[in-house]
Amino acid sequence: MCLGIPMRVLHDDEWFAECEAGGVRRIVSLALVGPQVSGTWLLVQQRTAREVLNSSQAEQLALALAGIDAALRGEQDLDAYFPGLPPARTVP
Repeated sequence: MCLGIPMRVLHDDEWFAECEAGGVRRIVSLALVGPQVSGTWLLVQQRTAREVLNSSQAEQLALALAGIDAALRGEQDLDAYFPGLPPARTVP
């Protein structure tokens, strides 16, 4: 399975952009979304921009990814990572 990561464009040219997420920088292909200006949020999978995001979408995705990480670390109260969803029920 491949997860998309929201990344912000730092510098771009016609075909590639330097993007950043969580302090990590990557060169990303823009072949599927076209040229983008600095500051634009992109959904990136396998170093390829798949979709242009607005800041709210990028924030929600980053929070959900942090929730997945928290679950993998054994954290059990994950409600804060998924605002807008009904609270999780505990299984007896």
